[in-house]
Amino acid sequence: MSHRIVFMGTPDFAVTILHALMEAEFEIAAVVTVPDRQSGRGLKVTPSPVKIYAQEHGLPILQPEKLRDETFLSQLREINADLFIVVAFRMLPQVVWAMPKLGTFNLHASLLPQYRGAAPINWAIINGEKETGVTTFMLNEHIDEGSIIMQRSIAIGEEDNAETIHDRLAETGARLTVETARAIFDGTAKALPQQESAELKPAPKIFKQDCVIDWTKEGKDIHNFVRGLSPYPAATTTFVNGKGEVIGVKIFETRFEKNEHKKEPGSIETDNKKRLKICVKGGLIEILTLQVNGKRKINIDEFLRGYNITDWKLGACD
Repeated sequence: MSHRIVFMGTPDFAVTILHALMEAEFEIAAVVTVPDRQSGRGLKVTPSPVKIYAQEHGLPILQPEKLRDETFLSQLREINADLFIVVAFRMLPQVVWAMPKLGTFNLHASLLPQYRGAAPINWAIINGEKETGVTTFMLNEHIDEGSIIMQRSIAIGEEDNAETIHDRLAETGARLTVETARAIFDGTAKALPQQESAELKPAPKIFKQDCVIDWTKEGKDIHNFVRGLSPYPAATTTFVNGKGEVIGVKIFETRFEKNEHKKEPGSIETDNKKRLKICVKGGLIEILTLQVNGKRKINIDEFLRGYNITDWKLGACD
């Protein structure tokens, strides 16, 4: 007898997990994702990556505006699924996560209880962690606090960024989700309460104002900040040219060079050809790729060919 699953998710990360469940030949009775939204400069109505995948594979799709809507709840009950699986979706009300007889489990992109919240991949890199991972856990009434079923860890390399870790965690998470679902269905899964350590590091949602580089910080911390936000939402800063015009940029890639200089943090060093470095505590931050607001992403040598920054300075951090 096959077991019926309702899968809930939205972004590309969730697509990787849904694909793995399909490949493992689980019965996906329905997919729940967000309603289509307007996006881009043209405000074109765009479906979520999970909806696109579900459409391509002929899976039933539910897109509730409100998760407590009685029509949606009735549809879920009629599906009569054995298990709900949630990956990068929304906080579910108890009336939803308690519905299936085998419960609801979530895949989270951190080694819980560390980095509970909306942006675990970003914050692990920003904080200079050497390791992260994925966790499957049973949902309860608290965000990311349910009993842990399984975990898998991966190393964070010196040059990894949010994109490379995202992709590796998606693949690791896909395998872990399949393993967890199988264990639940054959009755061997064991969910244990989270053991909270003395210092818990949160992973709150990152907003635009959180992405501004503070050039007064230690150089290694600035480098990690850029890595943790690359390529999205991207670390930002401003330059002021000789005319007093402010040029906003996103910075995607840097290199930290240890150097015991005595220059003012935030001062610029450049050969105006291939090198652009910012003096910081403990050394120099070399900018390698960036994007001027409204322009395309480019390497630093192309940027320097287009701008003479001899008389430029950094703008304020706030």
